[in-house]
Amino acid sequence: MEQKQINETLRRNVGVLSEHTADEIRMMPTSTETPLPSVEDVKQIVSLIKSIIFPDYFNKRQPDEQLRAYQIGVNMEKLYQLLRQQIARGLQFCEECSEDDVKASGEKLALEFIDSLPEIKRLLYTDIQAMFDNDPAAATYGEVIFCYPVVNTMTHYRIAHRLHEMGVPVIPRIITEQAHSKTGIDIHPGAQIGEYFSIDHGTGVVIGETCIIGNHVTLYQGVTLGAKSFKYDEQGNMLNVPRHPIIEDNVTIYSNASVLGRITIGHDSTIGGNIWLTHDVPPYSRILQSKAVDASYQDGLGI
Repeated sequence: MEQKQINETLRRNVGVLSEHTADEIRMMPTSTETPLPSVEDVKQIVSLIKSIIFPDYFNKRQPDEQLRAYQIGVNMEKLYQLLRQQIARGLQFCEECSEDDVKASGEKLALEFIDSLPEIKRLLYTDIQAMFDNDPAAATYGEVIFCYPVVNTMTHYRIAHRLHEMGVPVIPRIITEQAHSKTGIDIHPGAQIGEYFSIDHGTGVVIGETCIIGNHVTLYQGVTLGAKSFKYDEQGNMLNVPRHPIIEDNVTIYSNASVLGRITIGHDSTIGGNIWLTHDVPPYSRILQSKAVDASYQDGLGI
């Protein structure tokens, strides 16, 4: 193929693709001219928070307290600068916000989030304890922190949930989706999850936006805490109303169970594997599959 034809094709498509389409304009925030959020910078924010919360695991170990404080301080300054910028960029998706609003709010909300870091750290260490206690294969806490995908997922979730609580658009979803793509565990940042939360293995777990999960809850791989149906307004628009389960304290849900709709699983209950559950369950329940029927035959009978 001649170079002239190649150049012509490239120029023609550059011209077409550089024009703003109606759909592109409709889907872009229009309140400010600030750049959009950076996925790479958001990833760095999570990495910095991990190095602050688990400094001995994700930074060079510093037995000296002053060196440890210096190291955390350097990372904290980087975190603040990135966080205020990315929060401001996320706030563009709030249509009422002006250019000045998003910058000032970005600084204020970044400091508010940093004030939340001690509580996020406390919650994450309860999750690590729960994972260690619930898995006899875990030899050390270090193994849990370094190797278990749910630690990565819950770090992303706890960060994202706090930003979601603060009303930051888009950024929380970017954070949880980064964990989802890496671990196969899908937790919406709007879900409310208590202390000592554990997911064993984890692949395929789905936790919807309006879920409320209590303390000391354990899930196994493939569990779905999802919606059974959706509600619509008079114009046919989907309503964002509570539609996911409430899981009370000390509940265990085994692999591939689907718990759907705004139902309540009472405290101290056990939900067996491969269960499809769409009704409330009282406390201290055990919901199990019926036993398999032995339909074996001898001497070729039944064929």
